[in-house]
Amino acid sequence: MNRARHGMATHWSNWSGSIVNHPRRWLQPPDEDELRRALSTLAPDDWPIRAVGTGHSSSGVVEVDGTLVSTGQLRGLVSVDATARRATVRAGTQLKELGELLYSHDLMLPNFGDVATQTIGGAIGTGTHGAGLELRNLSDMLVAAELVDAQGRLNTIDEHDPQRLRAAKVALGTLGIFTRVTLQLEPYADVERREFAVHTDHALAMFDDLARRNRSFDFYWYPRRDDVKLRMVNVAGGGTVSLPGARLLEVRGGAPYDVIPTHSGIPHRFEECEYALPADAWRACFDRVRRRMRSRWRHVVGWRVLVRTVAGDDALLSPCHGGDRVTISLHQNSTLPWRAFFDDMEPVFRDHGGRPHWAKKHGMDAAGLTPLYPQWAAFAQVRAVLDPRRAFMGAPLRRLLEVDDGRA
Repeated sequence: MNRARHGMATHWSNWSGSIVNHPRRWLQPPDEDELRRALSTLAPDDWPIRAVGTGHSSSGVVEVDGTLVSTGQLRGLVSVDATARRATVRAGTQLKELGELLYSHDLMLPNFGDVATQTIGGAIGTGTHGAGLELRNLSDMLVAAELVDAQGRLNTIDEHDPQRLRAAKVALGTLGIFTRVTLQLEPYADVERREFAVHTDHALAMFDDLARRNRSFDFYWYPRRDDVKLRMVNVAGGGTVSLPGARLLEVRGGAPYDVIPTHSGIPHRFEECEYALPADAWRACFDRVRRRMRSRWRHVVGWRVLVRTVAGDDALLSPCHGGDRVTISLHQNSTLPWRAFFDDMEPVFRDHGGRPHWAKKHGMDAAGLTPLYPQWAAFAQVRAVLDPRRAFMGAPLRRLLEVDDGRA
């Protein structure tokens, strides 16, 4: 995240530099009480209100010209129930930091994405995920949340209202600002990551078997060489140890928050477009992606394509709502042309029933998204109750979540 002063104004940009905000107000509350006080003093002219964490998102969900609220100081562990394997944590806590805090209580997150510098509130709010045939989005950990509304009032969402909880699990910050989240966790265990190099056709032939045999499995396809790096992560001593016909690249063991994320400190900034495909459609989709990239984009795109399995869930706006999915992620260096590449590839994903990742680049709007989510109207009803005046809805979010009805 970058911040700079321009007279009395502050500009904010995301990690890749493709999203730049010039908010009228910039709030950096040191604690929850100050956040509530600050929001209670805002007038509608100060809306819309958007919360930001570390700025890893590259979609318009973080764009705002009203009030920008940093959760960077809302960090730390609040309480732990070791017996129930639950912990309450402040929403601005980064994933690696959270992993370290939970380690001292012999607990861990069920999974991580590739970036451990994200905040837990942002990861939950956007449906961030890792990989694993039986592992769901990180948002599935959420069992309770405290949110502050536009008037500074505190709302609690928990298992006593399952519908609201399912809405809060992937809410894009539209229900209020997360201050604390309570998570369902797992007993701590060291993990081991093994990486192998193999030709693409061989990788595809082994895909289903490797996904079943390993707790976490993904594959990185390199379009210029047309080969694949396979990555398996398991509790130490488990899963695939050797792979005939493949070359072992790396073995690394240790704490999950150190071993699983591989992009946290990457020096090269990139843009990303990802779609979640139905489990029975991803192979046909990948075949078209592979052919199209090699025929049209091989000369300008050298970044790998990431393929991951994600278990289905019941969060109302989760890209994995209602069934298992396989995600395909495209990457391009942020200093090179990316828009035409993504625009050309997105129709392939849509042709196969893909849902875009909320926090990554895509060109869809509410008219196209609504038919993809059977609980779309149910989410809108929850949002209408918790934010009836649309204080947290900037223009990009209205484009994503609301079919044009003529309202300002």
